[in-house]
Formats: sequence, C-alpha cells, structure tokens
Amino acid sequence: MCGYGVVAVSAPRSCRYVECGVLTSTGSMETRLGEIARWLGEVVDEMAPDALAVEDVFSHINPRSALALAQARGTVLAVAGLRGLRVYSYSPAVIKKTVTGRGRASKEQVAHMVQVLVGLRRPPRADAADALAVAITHVHRGEGLS
Repeated sequence: MCGYGVVAVSAPRSCRYVECGVLTSTGSMETRLGEIARWLGEVVDEMAPDALAVEDVFSHINPRSALALAQARGTVLAVAGLRGLRVYSYSPAVIKKTVTGRGRASKEQVAHMVQVLVGLRRPPRADAADALAVAITHVHRGEGLS
C-alpha cells in the first residue's frame, strides 16, 4: 500500500486539505512498483504540486520491510524526477513531533491530529494519514515554500 496526501498552503505555515488516498496493489514487486509509478504520475499530473514530501525509510524495522519501503520510495523519487519536482524528506520522529508534539506518538495519535489539523470528519486510512502528516510537516517547516 502507498498513501498520498495533498494540501494547499493557505498562509505561512498553514495548510488546507485537498485530497488523500491509498493505492493497494498486488502481484510481483515489479508490478506493484509499476502501478505505484503510474498511479502517482496520474495524481501528480492532476494535482500539479510544487513539490513532493516523503518520509525517510525507518531503519529500525526488519530488513525485508526496509527494502520494500526503499524500493517504493525510489519509485516515488523517480516519478518526481521525471516531472521536475523537488523532493523533501522528513524522519518519522520529526513528522510525529510536528503533527502531535511528541516524536514517539502512536499511529492513532498521528491520524487523530491529522484529522483535527485539516478538518476531516473522521481520520483517514492509516497510509493516507501518514502521507497527510508528511505534507503537514512540510508546510509547518516552511522548507522550499515561497
């Protein structure tokens, strides 16, 4: 699964929710990565973002999971490169601290704060909540924003 979250900068270090979603894919690794590339390319073409923000690969997970995450992240970076988009990367602890005030917050706490911060009626799916948290972090940190 690969989530995405789109926000628009509404004022300095403030954002407004635009869209979020999750791609679920099955099949071989190359099929899943190809689907992520195609799907993300369509989202980028439709939404026309100024930049992409991604989460750093968390190194304290098992090697097999880390490799799969790194491959998916590489696919995202390739899509960004093909479209001339700058990519900003944030660690999980920075994302959690920015969104919840705690660098060791649970996924549920992150999802709840994402819901509150962008005014959703209910928390988004886990991968979409994580993606929105990365987008919110990017806006709050003000990196690359004019």
